[in-house]
Amino acid sequence: MRYAALAAVLSCTPLTLFADPLPSWNDSDSKNTIIEFIGNVTDPRGPNYVTPADRIAVFDNDGTLWAEQPVYFQFIFAMDQLAELAAQDPSILSTPALKAAAEGDLQTILEGGHDALIEVVNASHSGSSVEVFQASVADWLGTARHPETDLPYDQMTYQPMVELLRYLRDKDFKTYIVSGGGLHFMRVFAEQAYGIPPEQILGTYGETTYDSVDGTPVINKAPGIAFIDDKEGKPINIERTIGKRPIFAGGNSDGDFAMLEWTTAGDGPRLGVLIHHTDADREWAYDRESPIGRLVDGLDKGPDMGWVIVDMANDWSRIYTGAN
Repeated sequence: MRYAALAAVLSCTPLTLFADPLPSWNDSDSKNTIIEFIGNVTDPRGPNYVTPADRIAVFDNDGTLWAEQPVYFQFIFAMDQLAELAAQDPSILSTPALKAAAEGDLQTILEGGHDALIEVVNASHSGSSVEVFQASVADWLGTARHPETDLPYDQMTYQPMVELLRYLRDKDFKTYIVSGGGLHFMRVFAEQAYGIPPEQILGTYGETTYDSVDGTPVINKAPGIAFIDDKEGKPINIERTIGKRPIFAGGNSDGDFAMLEWTTAGDGPRLGVLIHHTDADREWAYDRESPIGRLVDGLDKGPDMGWVIVDMANDWSRIYTGAN
């Protein structure tokens, strides 16, 4: 009778209860630690239970939720945008950096350092309303392809991380993006790509002005960077905007170190996760010497702080949402 009763109960139990919440993750210590943590903080009978109101999870974007090589995708957009603007008005190419960007000469821009990068961003990201700028981002995402994978950029999101975001929300976490990428840029695609709405995206933002065009009020993007959401700026922006210390943080580079450090330094159960790019066959392998996504402190100090270091080659059975 007991077996019959159990069978009856199981027959009425949704299959999703037994489904693997992270199917693109291999069975590894990384996956098991993440699932165990989420289970512990959401079990109301356990000693590590965290109320839903305090289940805050924050994630970097570039290199954590989608790829970032050979350079941040937003910068590729900036170069493409500048080329398009220059085709209409060549006089805007007033410096060597701007000329190089319009020609797609990334090496020359990188050699120009921080000042060259800022020149390109200012020229390509200002001079229009937020709505017009975001429409241009949407158009670009609809047509541009990555030079090596030939995938649309918004299909180079990481399927394992999309699953993790979904799993966290299924467990009543509130998920945020906290990225060095541009706020207005990420808001164009993040909800469709990750299920994260615009109001839960924190990022770098430029100067803006409140203006009127033909009697209609608009927010215009002006030259200049108002706030850089990177390194120590990330926890500062989380505290300022969210108002709570997260209990879960994910990143991939030393630009995320302060965010994970601050998250895991709080009281109670907490978890930091770093994505280590180790897969040269399916993606890229880089860490300590890379100019993009450099990872040193996280590798050296993260394990001692209890962080999960995800080995992309070994821990993920699939990389991109847009390819097997």
